[in-house]
Amino acid sequence: MAESTSNMSDADSGTGIGDDGAVRHLVAGIELPDITLLSHRGEGVNLAKRRGAAAVYVYPWTGRPGVSDPPGWDDIPGAHGSTPETEGFRDHYLRFRSQKIEVFGVSTQSDEHQQELAARLAVPFQLLSDEMFAFQRALALPTFQAGNELYLRRLTLFIRDGIIAHTFYPVERPGEHAREILDWLDEKRRVLDAG
Repeated sequence: MAESTSNMSDADSGTGIGDDGAVRHLVAGIELPDITLLSHRGEGVNLAKRRGAAAVYVYPWTGRPGVSDPPGWDDIPGAHGSTPETEGFRDHYLRFRSQKIEVFGVSTQSDEHQQELAARLAVPFQLLSDEMFAFQRALALPTFQAGNELYLRRLTLFIRDGIIAHTFYPVERPGEHAREILDWLDEKRRVLDAG
């Protein structure tokens, strides 16, 4: 049986990011909560009721031109990288879709913030707002604090028919993460084909 979480790196990489066990509970077979999140397109999306496969990348915060990062952001391992991560999923989106896999981004930023990001980066998939932390609380997703605000820690849930199939955590190289997931999928296919 395949493990349900991936440590995409180790703590000795020099980034300060390591697997601290914060997603140990997000194992294969866990059902997603029956919660509807608002997408930047103004649609409600309930990942628990969605059929098929999807990569749901969870990220803390995306900056905006002319807006300062939250206090202490530069000192928090893993805080930076949400924009390059989103661009990576955008750039590889057609490869995901060719495998019948949808992509969703989730953060606690407002729908208005998600709309600006989607327009600025020409994001072809839906960005979902968990502004009230309902999804975070239901799954006990790990968080961190910057200034007086709480942010989601970066991870990806690979889901099928509303059930977690695999959890990627930590995500050390956000800009390369979409490709890493595609490589993981290719390896899984190779193993199945060889079996």
